Amino acid sequence: MSQNVSVLVVCLGNICRSPIGEAVLKHVAKERGLDITVDSAGTSNYHIGEDPDDRSIAICKKNEVPIKHSARQVQQADFRRFTHILAADEANLRNLNRVKPRDATAEVRLWGSYLDGEAIPDPYYGGMNGFEHVFEQCEKLSNAFLDDVFGKSTQGVE
Repeated sequence: MSQNVSVLVVCLGNICRSPIGEAVLKHVAKERGLDITVDSAGTSNYHIGEDPDDRSIAICKKNEVPIKHSARQVQQADFRRFTHILAADEANLRNLNRVKPRDATAEVRLWGSYLDGEAIPDPYYGGMNGFEHVFEQCEKLSNAFLDDVFGKSTQGVE
């Protein structure tokens, strides 16, 4: 069983997909009795210091999942600080691999590669239904990731 698992969820601006992903992964891990560190960041510097998008907050609140985050950009140290860096989509995965330092220790993957290979679509320019889809996808991906790292035996632990 893996110990000291730490995860950085990454999207473009760190106000929609990755803060939802961070909140959901923390929540699912806690429900399964797992102690992991989870944070999120963006590959861009568009929203540094901002709270998550109001719709991100609303969908988490609707599902009783705590969300609290201040947007930040991925740093070189993140590639050594975290054991896993999970990209929301292929563009962010390419950006992460482009800036990954030679001494990186984190496993950098598309989050969807743990389940169906699908990217998490950016809901920013759409309506609330896009955020609902992202939330649901993050729940499935959180369970798939935790199954892979810790094993399915942790499901249903309360």
